[in-house]
Amino acid sequence: MTFTNESVQNEIKKILASCKVDQQMVYRRIINHIDLTTLEGNDNDDKVRKLCRTAYEVENPAKQIPTVAAVCVYPVFVKTAREALAGKNINVAAVAGAFPSGQSPLEVRLAEVRYAVEQGADEIDMVISRGRFLAGERDFLREEVTRHKEACGNAHLKVILETGELLDPNLIYEASMISMEAGADFIKTSTGKIQPAATLEAAYIMLTAIQEFYTKTGKKIGFKPAGGISDPETAVQFWQLVQSINGEEWLNNHLYRYGASRLLNKLVDAVV
Repeated sequence: MTFTNESVQNEIKKILASCKVDQQMVYRRIINHIDLTTLEGNDNDDKVRKLCRTAYEVENPAKQIPTVAAVCVYPVFVKTAREALAGKNINVAAVAGAFPSGQSPLEVRLAEVRYAVEQGADEIDMVISRGRFLAGERDFLREEVTRHKEACGNAHLKVILETGELLDPNLIYEASMISMEAGADFIKTSTGKIQPAATLEAAYIMLTAIQEFYTKTGKKIGFKPAGGISDPETAVQFWQLVQSINGEEWLNNHLYRYGASRLLNKLVDAVV
């Protein structure tokens, strides 16, 4: 399959015009798809505990507001998050594998993944080596995803493509397919550390790849847009793409997440 920016944008316009949703219902559902995230140099145990409290205290049965899906932190805070979320139905995710650049020796990256899993991470968000992929090293992309998956053990692996650095829609498609073939449980748009981060254009390409992969293999791969999704209206547009391209069966937090730190409060405020 070959993509052009124009064709992708035209398809997105068609989907958003034709796919109607109940916004209030979707706002509530999106909350339960959020990986509530802190990935800053000034993170500490207290900040992570506060984030975890937010993750479950947002629940409001009277307003039909659920908890978030997961809390996402650096590996050194996995144990803190694990303890703070004990007894809660909220996963602990960790970025690992030399996030956000991927610019470390592979064995060092894998050691960090194993450390995060040993600390109690349910999910690992790794980032691919974009420089090597852009240099044409497709075999290395396959190897790094395969070995990260092995290092995860029972933890789920989300593979971050950093689409804002790949840019070419056909490269995004190719990286998506290789990552899924190599064992990714999810493919994810961005680290949130560069611009552009999550875009509807990248989402359309990745979701199309996911659907093609499912048609070929029968295996459902998850999708996670992350970075820059800070308002409910934009979050709903990503929801519409998933609903239109992949169907209602993808609209659960086992197959669809949002990486966000600012979106939660705005969604809660938008619920009436």
